[in-house]
Amino acid sequence: MTTFPRFVAPAAAVRTLFNGFEAKLGATLLAAGLLLASAHAVPAHEFKVGDIEIDHPWSRATPGGAKVAGGFMVIKNEGAAPDRLVAVSSDISARSEIHEMGMANGVMTMRPLPDGLPVPADGSVALKPGSYHLMFIDLKHPVKQGEPFKATLTFEKAGTVEVTFMVEAIGAKADSQHDGHMSMPQ
Repeated sequence: MTTFPRFVAPAAAVRTLFNGFEAKLGATLLAAGLLLASAHAVPAHEFKVGDIEIDHPWSRATPGGAKVAGGFMVIKNEGAAPDRLVAVSSDISARSEIHEMGMANGVMTMRPLPDGLPVPADGSVALKPGSYHLMFIDLKHPVKQGEPFKATLTFEKAGTVEVTFMVEAIGAKADSQHDGHMSMPQ
C-alpha cells in the first residue's frame, strides 16, 4: 500500500487564510449594500398624470435679489391624443407662466404662451434653457441649490399634477444629466 505524506497546515496559516477571505467577503457585502442603499435613496424623479409623464423637473439657483427663476423638464405623452400644458403655479412665486424662447432677426426673444404648450400624441416636448421653459415670476425668496420646491402643472386633458423641482447650480445647463432625454418636436 502506498502512503502519501500528510500535509497539516499550521493553525496560524489557516486563521490568516480565513481572516483574509472574511475581510474580502465583508468588504464585498458592504459595497453591495451601499450600492443598493444609494439606489433606493435617490427616488426616480418622474411624475405621472393620465397619459402624461414629467421627467426630471429642475431649476437653477438664483442670485440674491433675483425676481425670476426658470423651470425645465421633459413632458412625455404616452397617449393616442395630443394634450396641452395650460397652467403652472408654485408657492415660490407670485405668478408662473409658460414661455418660449427663439430667434427673430438675429435677436433672442422670449414670449409667454397664453394658450399653453402642446404635447404631441405619443411624443414629447423638452423644456430647457434657450427653448420652452416655465417662468416663476416675482419670487418670494431666492431659489437655492439643493433646496427643491414644488409646483403644480395643469394639462388640458390629463389634469393636474404636483411635481418637485430639483434646484441645481446657478449656471447649470441642459447637459449630461438632462440631454439624454431632451428632444424637441419637429
